[in-house]
Amino acid sequence: MILSLPWLVVPIILYNLIAFSSSWPGPGIIEPNVFNQELFSINMISGATWTLTIGDAMILVTLVVLFMELIKATRTGGSSIVDHALSMVMFMICIIEFLVVRQAATSVFFFILFVTLIDVVAGFSITIRGARRDFGYGANP
Repeated sequence: MILSLPWLVVPIILYNLIAFSSSWPGPGIIEPNVFNQELFSINMISGATWTLTIGDAMILVTLVVLFMELIKATRTGGSSIVDHALSMVMFMICIIEFLVVRQAATSVFFFILFVTLIDVVAGFSITIRGARRDFGYGANP
């Protein structure tokens, strides 16, 4: 059952924890740049400085989880249908949150929203492609 849950819910929950905890002092006080805060920076050989922000780390985590979701989409069975349906519900919730919730109106959340869309489209596409291959495999030439 745990495999049927969309794992992209983890970065979404993490985003919400960071976004809403940054507005902890009061409902009207929102720190819009919390995702622009620097986690660390590294001086490169070229002389440039590479900086990783909280928002960059959120996008990186989301992309890693998307990769795991795409691997999960290759399996067949009844649980994959539940997984795709829950991914669609999660995408719809993200759209609503992006449009309605002030803390979610950031580029970082938009990228997370777009990754959930990719998860939905890729999940259905991979499943349909796999079903066609399985259906054609048993046919006589």
